[in-house]
Amino acid sequence: METKTKAPRRDYFAAWKALRALMKDREDTNQVFKIMQALTGDSLHKQYARFIETDIGTNIIEKKIDLLDTLKNREALAKLPEGSLGREYLNFMITENITAEGLVDASDDSFSHFQDENFERYAMRTREMHDLWHVITGYGRDGLGEFCVVAFSYSQTKSLGFAAIALMGAFDLSKKFKGHGVLGAVMQAFKHGRQAAWLPGQDWENLMAVPLSEIRQMMNIQDPTKYIAASEVSAQTRPDSIVATA
Repeated sequence: METKTKAPRRDYFAAWKALRALMKDREDTNQVFKIMQALTGDSLHKQYARFIETDIGTNIIEKKIDLLDTLKNREALAKLPEGSLGREYLNFMITENITAEGLVDASDDSFSHFQDENFERYAMRTREMHDLWHVITGYGRDGLGEFCVVAFSYSQTKSLGFAAIALMGAFDLSKKFKGHGVLGAVMQAFKHGRQAAWLPGQDWENLMAVPLSEIRQMMNIQDPTKYIAASEVSAQTRPDSIVATA
């Protein structure tokens, strides 16, 4: 089940421009997708090849299952047990005042060049997982939490765009918050991503009712101790606090 979509050449200049824009406004999610598109190379193709070799991947592709359908169905998520992945995800989205569809809007035309429906479905699936991974890993949507999730994501996907965002973001924050363990928290997230199960290949639709604590244990998701210890940085890099730290 090879894809017709060719791996793009990396555009380092476009990535640099988007990185600079992202550092000026960390809430500009559109820049993240520009960076990812510029630096993806063949990493997404390698992930897709791995995905379709699994029973879960084959089932999702053959049945044309879209993760977004599950994540945006708040009525169904609200009926799940307290402490389940689905309920915790819903609570996270409500608390942060965001929606699953928000990532779709922010991705702009990043998915318009695909020539293969199956490959596009997998690519979109990886996009929808971002906020789900926040919930699973325990990293918040503050500046440090975002860079930690991105570092974790790089370990999982080997996409150079994630590495660029994590590194530049970590060094930027470490200069503003010297001695607060920023680099250590991001590096720990990278290590935890290497130790965890391969999250892109999980059957998330059927895991929504499972207790979050059970999923973390099952997938070897370690506690983000260094991120938690850097709570002052987290508090000052919340979306509503970013202006004060810029």
